[in-house]
Amino acid sequence: MTILQGERADTADQGDADELASTAIIELAGRARAASRVLARSTRAQKDGALVALAKALVRATPEILAGNAQDLERGRVSGMSEGLLDRLALDESRIRAIADSLLEVAALPDPVGAVVRGSTLANGLRLRQLRVPMGVIGVIYEARPNVTVDVAGLALKSGNAVLLRGGSAAENSNSAIIGTLRAALDAYGLPADLVQSIDEHGRPGARALMRARGHVDLVVPRGGAGLIQTVVRESRVPVIETGVGNCHVFVDSTAELDMALEILINSKTHRVGVCNAAETLLVHSDVAEAFLPGALAALAERGVRIHGDDRTRAIAPQGVEVLEATHEDWATEYLDYEIAVRVVDDFDQALVHIREFSTGHTEAIVTSSLQAAERFTAEVDAAAVIVNASTRFTDGGQFGLGAELGISTQKLHARGPMGLEELTTTKWVVTGDGQIRA
Repeated sequence: MTILQGERADTADQGDADELASTAIIELAGRARAASRVLARSTRAQKDGALVALAKALVRATPEILAGNAQDLERGRVSGMSEGLLDRLALDESRIRAIADSLLEVAALPDPVGAVVRGSTLANGLRLRQLRVPMGVIGVIYEARPNVTVDVAGLALKSGNAVLLRGGSAAENSNSAIIGTLRAALDAYGLPADLVQSIDEHGRPGARALMRARGHVDLVVPRGGAGLIQTVVRESRVPVIETGVGNCHVFVDSTAELDMALEILINSKTHRVGVCNAAETLLVHSDVAEAFLPGALAALAERGVRIHGDDRTRAIAPQGVEVLEATHEDWATEYLDYEIAVRVVDDFDQALVHIREFSTGHTEAIVTSSLQAAERFTAEVDAAAVIVNASTRFTDGGQFGLGAELGISTQKLHARGPMGLEELTTTKWVVTGDGQIRA
């Protein structure tokens, strides 16, 4: 009876928390909607000026942001956060300046709002235009990524949207300093601070309320691990754009230039391990396995990468390089850490079969000197980005010239791949007549 009463009490407490959070989120969404209407009256010059002001404010606030980030990093280390996630969380002066520079890059991009997607004049004289317009109020749920806070705010501002941000407890102090800086800069510039709001103080009930705020929030975008993304996709009543878990592959084909393949592999895996476009699996054609793998495995091991390999990989591994036995789970794992799975494949077709089974549809790369192989790979591999003879790390809004990104969409409706300014807009039809009526 005591346990049952406790469960009922817990349920009641949860219900109260959810109700309070729902009320708070609806109120915040209303403020965001009002702020977005003010933004809708702003010119491109005003929006670009605001982005420049935000960039300067972030650089000035570097000491405060780094102090908050140091607290988050220390808490992460104490809690056992992996090195890959700590790297994703970490900020320094150069990273803050790079984040600020991304706002300047967004400012330099064309404004998508008001762009004519298509237009025509009907036989009856009606003039039709399909225009790009803002989504409205966008909720973003992410974890341990303070750079996302700035990227989302900048893209939202330029594309005419307001944002509600749930950055999670791991980056709580970093995000608090960043959002405070952005809000103060917006206010000083003459735009509503409520264009950028955090819901972190409302915790998990706030995140649940955000996902259920259909009619108040127009779109929810999750960024993080598979568990977070699937929870949002499964539970949200607000439309969701699913951003990608990145089980990305590098396939070294039989005709690959092996020195190039090694550089691409090392960059794809070790440039930054805690990001979704890092390579997690290496596939090597059997024709070049003995020539390529000993050096590649040694290079990975020298950089601290833990290797999981199939039997043929383990047999080829040079002395002194430990290769653990790969399991089915390894082929399906997004490590986000200094780990990689390695498999020798018999031929091109076996590589494609492996990728089809285990790819998450994010980024897939081939290293090859064969035009036929490259064309077949790009035609048959189903992913948001398919790369020939380059690192998987290029799948990024900034690298693609989008200024920044809201995330990498791995779904096929509305947006796919890096989500920049155009992906944060929808369209509406404007119909102009001079008295026409339908017969």
